[in-house]
Amino acid sequence: MAVDIHREIHQGLDEVTADRREFIRKAFHILPKLDRPRILDIGCGRGGPTLELARLSGGEVVGVDIDAQALDELAARAAVEGLSEHIRVRNCSMSAMDFEEESFDVIWAEASLHVMGFEEGLDAWRRFLAADGFLVIHEMAWLRPYPPAEVVVHWRSIFPGIRTVDEYAAEIPRHGHGLMSDFALPEEFWWANYFRPLELRIRALREKYRGDHAALAALQTPEREVDLYREYRAWYGSAYLVMQKQSA
Repeated sequence: MAVDIHREIHQGLDEVTADRREFIRKAFHILPKLDRPRILDIGCGRGGPTLELARLSGGEVVGVDIDAQALDELAARAAVEGLSEHIRVRNCSMSAMDFEEESFDVIWAEASLHVMGFEEGLDAWRRFLAADGFLVIHEMAWLRPYPPAEVVVHWRSIFPGIRTVDEYAAEIPRHGHGLMSDFALPEEFWWANYFRPLELRIRALREKYRGDHAALAALQTPEREVDLYREYRAWYGSAYLVMQKQSA
């Protein structure tokens, strides 16, 4: 039951809202004008950002993910939106990608780089970027230093590599990239676009599965995440970092 309800808890919450679309566009427009670029979207999931990148770039976007069902949904959505000629999917792990070296103009990663590790990903993915290519990542970040112990314990248990934007930025030149720009998403974005809808979903599921102890137990973790964000949201959120590959 826990696995099934996990999908039910989060179904649709990864959709790209109008607000989130604006931040994807903001990050994309930091890049210079590119003529039909080849873009690698790593950890693309159901592909909300993938579709937006195809619209913005007019190029080819290759979405990589280990979730075959999510990739099927992405391909179906691309067909409905008339974007099939701009989007391809690849079902594989980000650590097992076998693309040709320097075959992409842009690598994009929405909340996926931490799976491999920040420094490890910067090193491993660099070879896929064309000379002077671009790497855009969107990751969780501390919005101010010295966060309270309670929230540190929580985030270090699920995202050991979380750090401030300045700490991310300090590592970038050591791994063959130069930071072009960065920006954090505003505090109210995540509450309005994720945590408040999640809170309402949990409330509805508690009613739906009343008396089902396994299902109710599965709701405890996301409920805790909502409570923590409500109390500590000034301390953490997410940020985009836009980089360019540097010559060796």
